[in-house]
Amino acid sequence: MDIDALRSFLAFVETGSFTRAAKQVNRTQSAISMQMKKLEQDLSKSLFQKQGRLLNLSYDGQIFARYAKQLVQLHDDTLAQMNAAQPSTLLRLGCPDDYAESVLPKIVELLHQQWSNLDLQITCTPSNRVKIMIDSGHLDLAIITRSSDSEEGYLLESTQGVWVYNPKHNAQNKHPLPIAIFQRDCRFHQGAIEGLHKLNRAFKIFACSGSAIAQRGLVRNGFAIGAMSPLSKGDLTELHCSSLPTLPIADVVLIRANSQQNPVSDNFCSRIANCYANNEVLDNIAKCAS
Repeated sequence: MDIDALRSFLAFVETGSFTRAAKQVNRTQSAISMQMKKLEQDLSKSLFQKQGRLLNLSYDGQIFARYAKQLVQLHDDTLAQMNAAQPSTLLRLGCPDDYAESVLPKIVELLHQQWSNLDLQITCTPSNRVKIMIDSGHLDLAIITRSSDSEEGYLLESTQGVWVYNPKHNAQNKHPLPIAIFQRDCRFHQGAIEGLHKLNRAFKIFACSGSAIAQRGLVRNGFAIGAMSPLSKGDLTELHCSSLPTLPIADVVLIRANSQQNPVSDNFCSRIANCYANNEVLDNIAKCAS
C-alpha cells in the first residue's frame, strides 16, 4: 500500500471530506479519489458508504482507519530512526585468553571512547594463531606477546614471568616437580624448561596448553605449578623459591593488519598504546586519537 494514500485516507478520517482532505495533504480532489479507489482495490473492501449527500466510512473503513494510523506511525518512526542512526564501525580484535581479563578490557574501553557506534568482534585464541589471522586479513587489531627478537607492534607493557601455585596443595614439593606450561613458542615455556635444566631440578611436564584458562585450572586443582605472566595468573598465588629459575620478561604489544579497509591506522595504534601504557584518563582519548 502506498504510504501517501494512507495519509490521504487519514486526512479524510480527520476532516470528513475529500475536499478538505485534499487541502490538508496538498493534492487535488481527483487525486485523492484515485488514491482511495486504489486502496479499496488493494484491500478488496469498500472503505466508504454514502448516507444521503454525505460520504462516511463503512464498517471496514472504520476498522482500517485504526491500522492505517499504526502503519503511518510505524513508517515515520522507522524513517526517523534510520536517519538518526550513525553508521557503525566494524573492528575485529584478536587476543589470547592470557590477557582477556587484564589487558583486553582496557583496550576495549579505549576503543569505545574513540567510536561511539563500534561494532566490536573479539576473537580469543593463542598469540601464534592471532598473528596468522592478522596476516590473512581476518583480524584488524590484536593484542599479542611478541617474540624476544622482534620489535613488531606498539608496546603496551612488559612483564616478568612468575611461577604460580595453589597453596592449598603441595604440587611445589613433589618430585619430580610437575609443571603446567604454555606451548613451545611461548617465552615462559622455554624459560621454565631451560632454567630448570640449568638448576638441575628434576621436573616433568604435566601439560602444555595454549590457554591460560586451562593452565590456571590445572594449577588451581593442585596438579602442577605454572609459569606465566602476572597479567594471566588470575587468583593464583605467586611462588617465590630459590630452587626455581627466574623467568624471562615478555612484551605485550598491539599490532594491526596492513589493510586499506582497516579502521585503525598506525598513528592511532601508537596513540592508543601510549594512552594505555601511561594509564591516561579515558577523557583524554580524543587527544590520543588525533
